[in-house]
Amino acid sequence: MASSPIEKNVSAEPPPPESTTTRLTRSAGLVSVGVMGSRVLGLVREQVLAYLFRPGVELDAFKAAYRIPNLLRDLFAEGALSKAFVSSFADVEHREGPEAGIRLANVVLNVVLLAVGAATVAGILCSDFIVAHMFFGEGFDVPLPAGEGYGLASKRELTVHLTRIMFPFLLLVSVAAVVMGILNARGRFGVPAWASAFFNVGSILVGTAGYVLAPRLGQHPTVGMAVGVVAGGALQLAWQLPSLFRAGFRYRPVLSFRDSGLRQVLRTFGPGALSSGTVQINVFINSMFASMGEGWVSWIDLAFRLMHLPIGLIGVAVSMATLPALSRHAARKEIEGFRETFSHAIRLVILFTVPASVGLIALSEPIIRLIYERGRFGPDDTHQTAAALVFYAFGLTSYAAVKIVTDGFYALQDVRAPLKVSVVSMVVNAMSNWFFISVLGFDHRGLALSTSVTVTLSFVALWYLLRRRSGVGRLGGRRTASLAVKVTLASIVMGITAFFVNHSLDGWLGHRGSALQILEVGASLGAALAVLFGACRLLGVSEMDDALRAFRPRRAGTEVK
Repeated sequence: MASSPIEKNVSAEPPPPESTTTRLTRSAGLVSVGVMGSRVLGLVREQVLAYLFRPGVELDAFKAAYRIPNLLRDLFAEGALSKAFVSSFADVEHREGPEAGIRLANVVLNVVLLAVGAATVAGILCSDFIVAHMFFGEGFDVPLPAGEGYGLASKRELTVHLTRIMFPFLLLVSVAAVVMGILNARGRFGVPAWASAFFNVGSILVGTAGYVLAPRLGQHPTVGMAVGVVAGGALQLAWQLPSLFRAGFRYRPVLSFRDSGLRQVLRTFGPGALSSGTVQINVFINSMFASMGEGWVSWIDLAFRLMHLPIGLIGVAVSMATLPALSRHAARKEIEGFRETFSHAIRLVILFTVPASVGLIALSEPIIRLIYERGRFGPDDTHQTAAALVFYAFGLTSYAAVKIVTDGFYALQDVRAPLKVSVVSMVVNAMSNWFFISVLGFDHRGLALSTSVTVTLSFVALWYLLRRRSGVGRLGGRRTASLAVKVTLASIVMGITAFFVNHSLDGWLGHRGSALQILEVGASLGAALAVLFGACRLLGVSEMDDALRAFRPRRAGTEVK
């Protein structure tokens, strides 16, 4: 069996002090604040889109066009590129010093500029071919309403036009991902965590202005929103640059494909692009199958957009805070530190995602109604989107936890096992989509269920393979399983409370108007959280108390950058 960077057990050393896990929780909390701002603004952006454009026509076209470069963005910005760089940067800096780390950062940045720049140009030139082969269903051949096409005849033509406009977004956020990796590797989490929020600010402001101005320039209104996406990508990058320079980075036009650090990044990045991006690739595959039905693309995308909030707050935040620590433990061959950090991260994910999953299931329709139902988004759209959200929510814990398990392999400079699991999961997802839609005759809900089942199987397989890896061994499975059982029981009681409180308030107040909807959802969530905390205390969930202590205000002079 292949050797591991931490194959020598140093269990004779004492486990890391409690402050190590506390710092991890604090860093995750810091990232969560920024991610929460980003996700909330992302929901605002989705509200604007749902208000301005009809699901099934313009909104389907915009989301399909955005999905193409955004898939690559997810692989770069929240996946393979950042993770590959952070783990390699930690190893190079540990072995060769800070200057070698800065040189590696410049080499990687210049390679990204060349490679992704070429991919962007190719994407613009081949947009027609890409759309034709990615969205093959009859739902994309519908004509645009008479007089509203601005020279474009069908939804498919509009999708191609928007894809060409939004492709430069890929280059901007790829460079932003490298910058984020540099800052995270240097222990700076706050500024990168807020970067996506600035993307949403730019896309909302510029996109809304573009919606008004585009028709005056003879362009479809969705073109204005597409320009807003590109502007948001530029703002996301610009926001991080001052912090990058304060961290000591200076740009140098160095490029060497023989650089050992670059090769290490590429060895991890290539296969890792598939492994870390499995969820997003499967969502993209769902979009392809969703082109078979009118409105399906919009409904499943809006549902998964709501999933982005807990995935970002918990999965992405914990992952960003955990990977640098795991990489340092691996580089120093600190096996006990690696195990404790990994186990603590998984428990954090379970502690917060299981209640979030149950809450989304119990309040799916009231939440969707509150967020989206206005303008051109009607009651039937609410019902269809909520149905997709329920099936997506079943896989929420796995969506978040699979990021942490993948981080474990990244820290060990091993992407073979995640790659194999990812390839199998994509095949399983595609086959189950075909089975649910073509054989059983399910609608878009089958696509959401297929993704949840697939990502759960991926998480189980990755955990098993990491545990069996030479030098790793036990990962706190018993403690994790005990926590999962307790939190699930508490969450079920919480979910029942939320459902009946909302049902009672809805029967009394109705859900006419945003104020009443906010009151109903807010009261339901408040009662649910009170029950959750009480149930966790009765069941002895000590991790809840640990998390609350870690999120308390820190003493002066102890801020995390």
